[in-house]
Amino acid sequence: MLLTSSSIAAMPSRDRAALINSISGFKPANLVGTADPDGHCNLAIMSSVVHLGSHPPLLALIVRPGDEERHTLHNLLRSGHYSINHVAEDMVEAAHQTAARYPRQTSEFEATGLTPVWWEGFKAPMVAEAPVKLALELREHQHLAINGTHLVIGEIVQAEIPSGCVNEDGSLDLSAAGTVALTGLDSYHRADLMKRMAYAKPDLPPRTLP
Repeated sequence: MLLTSSSIAAMPSRDRAALINSISGFKPANLVGTADPDGHCNLAIMSSVVHLGSHPPLLALIVRPGDEERHTLHNLLRSGHYSINHVAEDMVEAAHQTAARYPRQTSEFEATGLTPVWWEGFKAPMVAEAPVKLALELREHQHLAINGTHLVIGEIVQAEIPSGCVNEDGSLDLSAAGTVALTGLDSYHRADLMKRMAYAKPDLPPRTLP
């Protein structure tokens, strides 16, 4: 099947959204936690978190258009704090349910049975059930003119990861942590490790790590 810009544009909107949402490949499944100034919690599943840099440790997040109706964006722009929490296999049903459009006064934690955890000095809740919890401070926000989405850049200021899930080279073993992957808007996948490759060098052939 060969698709062109015109054939993609001519697709039924739901089919086009489903295709383009999954065409980029496997994505992270994360729950983004925020709170308003009165402490009311919001939790939303998102798959648009991208590594932006390691020093300082920056993550980028794309939030869909909507401004005021996007409770996550509304909260984090005001507090400057938000959390990113990995979804594990036994959390999938509850995590997916956070995508429902609950009223602003309804906490997705209460609606789904997930548990908020507060870290001292931080204005956003973590998800107790998440194997990896990241606390981020807002560093930059851009409203993208091309399609009305929002680019949010945050710095990791605290992190909690499971014991025994860090490799000797410092990388995080996501399969050992139990983190799942996401394609499209509704398909969840186990993250099993196939192989690790050694650092690529022009004078050496591809090599696997033991």
